[in-house]
Amino acid sequence: MSEERLLALLSHILAIVPGIGILGPLVIYLIKKDESPFVRDNALESLNFQLTVIILYIIAWILVFVAIGLFLFWVIAIMNAVLVIVATVRASEGQVYRYPVSLRLIK
Repeated sequence: MSEERLLALLSHILAIVPGIGILGPLVIYLIKKDESPFVRDNALESLNFQLTVIILYIIAWILVFVAIGLFLFWVIAIMNAVLVIVATVRASEGQVYRYPVSLRLIK
């Protein structure tokens, strides 16, 4: 596996490691954004998706007070895990995966 594919893969999978969150894709993006369009695009997709997930968790936390929030926490967690795994596989195949549920906050 090439270094580019490995870094692209890591930009996705590191995002779901507890304690790392958006730092993994952010560091990879900042280091490689001018060197590799493939790594940059994957890291940017991962970063935007994880920022979207954070926003969704904040909304779910607010909705805890009306009883639907706890259910949403599970839905968000499962969606996050599944989509990150799909993105990781696609990156390992040399593709840039666009998350279907992602705000394009950073361009």
